[in-house]
Amino acid sequence: MAIVKLSAAERRRLSAFFTCLVLASLAWLFTTLSKPYDYNVKRVLTYRNAPQKRAFHSLQSDTVEVIVKGTGWQMLFSKMNDENTPIVADLRTLDNGNFVVLSSQLKQINDKDVNHEIIAINPDTLYFDFSYRMVKRVPVHLVAALKYQQQFAQSNNPIVKPAYVTLTGPANRLSKITQWDTDSLIAEDVNETIRTKLNMQAASEGNMSMYPKTVDVVVPVDEFTEKTLQIPVKIINNFDYYNVKIFPQKVKVTFVTSLKKYAEINEDFFEAESDLNLWRLQGYTILPVKLIRYPPFCKIVRIDPPNIDFIIRK
Repeated sequence: MAIVKLSAAERRRLSAFFTCLVLASLAWLFTTLSKPYDYNVKRVLTYRNAPQKRAFHSLQSDTVEVIVKGTGWQMLFSKMNDENTPIVADLRTLDNGNFVVLSSQLKQINDKDVNHEIIAINPDTLYFDFSYRMVKRVPVHLVAALKYQQQFAQSNNPIVKPAYVTLTGPANRLSKITQWDTDSLIAEDVNETIRTKLNMQAASEGNMSMYPKTVDVVVPVDEFTEKTLQIPVKIINNFDYYNVKIFPQKVKVTFVTSLKKYAEINEDFFEAESDLNLWRLQGYTILPVKLIRYPPFCKIVRIDPPNIDFIIRK
């Protein structure tokens, strides 16, 4: 590779060229940043002169977008500085209305912000709610769509902490609320207990607030297996006190249960019955067996036999 050799005079000229180029670039940058520009920044809203005789609640966010006129230097530093001066809105007009127009207050707002000239605010009009407000505590409702691996399933009730959220808002709206949903918990191929944190669904109304906004959720998951027990059948609605003999007296109930609860589940967790009214009123010659009690989160596979024979002696 050829190496270009420069003489001392050529090196001086090249050095002078790059020096002039750097100085020209700095001069251009300084001139450009010294020109006025309109640019957007976000500012936090604060209030003064709040009405003393009316309880109010803002219907919009406490952050607004402000169009500011300033130099390029100010625009540059505004992007780097998060501690911008807040917008102070005067709420004196709320004594007779339910909104405040910020454009009518630009002079007072600019008087407090001597470093920047605000030319517009979005939103320009702030609306407020004056309805009677109340506080209500409602249970949390877990919204879940879970798909489990084969032989796995939910083994107990989900645990949600805290189990209640506190709502604040208009009384006529809160009176209709009986629970509050979480964001959806979605998972596939689940084969172990789920422990996660979920956000609560946000209120669609701006005049409602909620606490807390997140909850801890535990969904117990376990592997399931089949188990079979002999369950005695009880006759109900024997109003005439007939002597009823049934065959068989017990039925085999096959169900799927959690491995952790397999050993502890016995006949005492189940109750089976047959209704004698089906014979007395409808002429049935065999009686179907119905399980009226069994452990939660146990899935019944089959009852054998599903019907029983009977003999009645009057």
